[in-house]
Amino acid sequence: MNNFPVLLLVLVILKQVSCEPTPIVLWHGMGDTCCTPFSLGVFKDFVEKQIPGVYINSLMIGNSVVEDMENGFFMYANSQVDYACAKVAEDPKLRNGFNAIGFSQGSQFLRALVQRCGHKLGPIRNLITLGGQHQGVYGLPHCGAYQHATCDYVRRLLNYAAYYGWVQKSLVQATYWHDPLDEVTYKRYSEFIADINNEREVNVTYVTNLKSIDHFVMVKFDNDSMVQPRETEWFGFYAPGQATKVLGLRDTELYIKDRLGLKAMDKAGKLVFLSQPGDHLRFDRQWFIDVILKPYLLN
Repeated sequence: MNNFPVLLLVLVILKQVSCEPTPIVLWHGMGDTCCTPFSLGVFKDFVEKQIPGVYINSLMIGNSVVEDMENGFFMYANSQVDYACAKVAEDPKLRNGFNAIGFSQGSQFLRALVQRCGHKLGPIRNLITLGGQHQGVYGLPHCGAYQHATCDYVRRLLNYAAYYGWVQKSLVQATYWHDPLDEVTYKRYSEFIADINNEREVNVTYVTNLKSIDHFVMVKFDNDSMVQPRETEWFGFYAPGQATKVLGLRDTELYIKDRLGLKAMDKAGKLVFLSQPGDHLRFDRQWFIDVILKPYLLN
């Protein structure tokens, strides 16, 4: 019996599948939303034009864009990650793998998704973070919504009560507040960033899942006026006990003891450090096409 027609059909199908662009998952930052024309929807449209046929899931945390924006301030960070894990897992178009792009606080939330539930999802190829706060922040000069009354409320609470249990559970930014003047309290009571950075104990699943990705691309904005210190966008932070001297990632205890697998990833060429000269999340579209889209988002 001649099986040539069947084999030919299989080859055609495989070729079509292999030519499909790798899907993308997006997670927006504080004060933004997933999908409207005045939010991350603009970026989604831009990428779709650059990669014809690409499927993009811009995560909505909640049942509406209004809830999505509010949850960026007030929904417990760990609950947001659980919610996102479930949304990604139930999306059939992501089962064969995807790239992930996080914006501002969406960066560390997507990293948490990779670490906590990556083994339950399709292969996560590249994690790209733009202005992420990977070692947390110590200071909040302004929010995304510059004149919003919420910003003042957030600042006051963080300055005086960031590690109170009710603040950790009701104010998102408290969960990645990192006080270098009191590392003991930070490590004991930070319910999100200290956990995903393995600062209390080493969660082997976190390490394994993060090391499984192809590349971890971190973009720092050299004139960022929102994030303090800016080096947290490259996983750097203040040296413990003061808030002046900043250590680069490779000089931190996290890297030296390789508690998260970053040292091993660095040696394997999986860590990519990029920078832009502008303010928070300000980048040129052509730069994005040349430096991120072509190397990491195209098959």
